[in-house]
Amino acid sequence: MPGGPVPTDVGASLLRLGAATGVLLLGLGGLVVALRWFTGQAALERRARRRAAGTAPPPAPPVRRPLQAVAADVRRLSRAVAAVPAGAPVARRRGLLAAYDDVLIEAADLLEVPHALAGVPSEARELERLRLVGALEAAGLVVSG
Repeated sequence: MPGGPVPTDVGASLLRLGAATGVLLLGLGGLVVALRWFTGQAALERRARRRAAGTAPPPAPPVRRPLQAVAADVRRLSRAVAAVPAGAPVARRRGLLAAYDDVLIEAADLLEVPHALAGVPSEARELERLRLVGALEAAGLVVSG
């Protein structure tokens, strides 16, 4: 029959359809796995499962800077806070004081000097800062110089 329908092999067509579906599903599965890996979700879930099972490794101790570096930052920021000119923007002074407070707290933690600088309201912060500097100097840290 020259103009009639062409006979097809139904089995071969189903095989091609199944192969195309399999390739599509494998591609989507690979994409899901790649997205979970890139976003870190897989690692978070793995850690949560380990923690729930009690096999998680103990948390690493916090990395601390050497006392010499912290002391140098305390001295540098102390000089920078004292040298802020009278007409300087308030944001500059607040930024320097915040950095100075952070370094004072870090030094106090390293030397195990008790402090309450983080929890003190802004009105009394200067007084606590002076007390902490005195306590750090009493602990042997050279703050001025």
